[in-house]
Amino acid sequence: MLQKPCVKCQSGKSVYSRSYSGETLCKNCFLSSIEDKTRKTISKYSMLQHDDRVAVAVSGGKDSLSLLYVLKNIFETSHRATPIAITVDEGIKGYRNESLEIVKQFCANLRIENKIVSYKELFGYDMDRAILERPSNKMSSCSICGTFRRRAIDLAAEEVGANVVATGHNLDDQIQTFMINMISGDVQRIGWTSPQSVGSKFHTQRKIKPFCEIYEQEIVFYALLREIPFQTEDCPYMNESIRTQIREFINALEKERPGIKYNLYNSASKISDNLKTFSNHIDSKKCATCGRIATSETCSVCKTLSILERNTNYAE
Repeated sequence: MLQKPCVKCQSGKSVYSRSYSGETLCKNCFLSSIEDKTRKTISKYSMLQHDDRVAVAVSGGKDSLSLLYVLKNIFETSHRATPIAITVDEGIKGYRNESLEIVKQFCANLRIENKIVSYKELFGYDMDRAILERPSNKMSSCSICGTFRRRAIDLAAEEVGANVVATGHNLDDQIQTFMINMISGDVQRIGWTSPQSVGSKFHTQRKIKPFCEIYEQEIVFYALLREIPFQTEDCPYMNESIRTQIREFINALEKERPGIKYNLYNSASKISDNLKTFSNHIDSKKCATCGRIATSETCSVCKTLSILERNTNYAE
């Protein structure tokens, strides 16, 4: 079977076929398409201002490392300050160690500062211990980890003086999160997932997602073509979340009906935008325990720690 020519440059041999658009792209045109899409998304949602200090949440996976690489190049050409990488060590033995080394080496090669914080030092629990101490019928590992990670990223960004945090969430992540919030009835969080919600009174920094309109599989291919090293091993606790099932379901739909992910994303974005006003009218409070801004008298981090501590004391 003969390779089709690239539809963009007409000269290179195609290495990637976009089923949802019918495009066939050569290596250079594919790489450019991802980088151009990122620039357009940043502009479309007014994600950045020229004097912003940006921290990129880098886990060691293909999304966050690719985002760091792309943003560094974008910032250099637009004469912005180099982004800072912030990394969270959840404390998962046999899993996180590999990704920490990948991130350290990658940042060293790019000459980018890397700030690492850990659950253990911030909260007194690493994930392995939290899993052992949790009441198994009340708290999923992903719920604990997500609560701690959001706070850890905020604290790390504050330490490095960043007013914007960029995360590697892709289009697939956006759809999955929307569906999880729909299933759980968490209307408030649906409003917070809008790409246009770049600021929130519940966070000290703006949160941006420059990859939010790019398919996950395209970011994987981008990382491979750019020879960006990334961790391929899945988190050992991931199967406790419904996210895996939703991912498999949507991927199956996309295979049969190319483009359905974009349709879902556009619908989710419209709903999120409509609910954003409702979410922004929720009164902010100060957590009675830690003093940070929260949606209730006690923030989710302190609630989680209280449950873990009670269960630990009971076990003792």
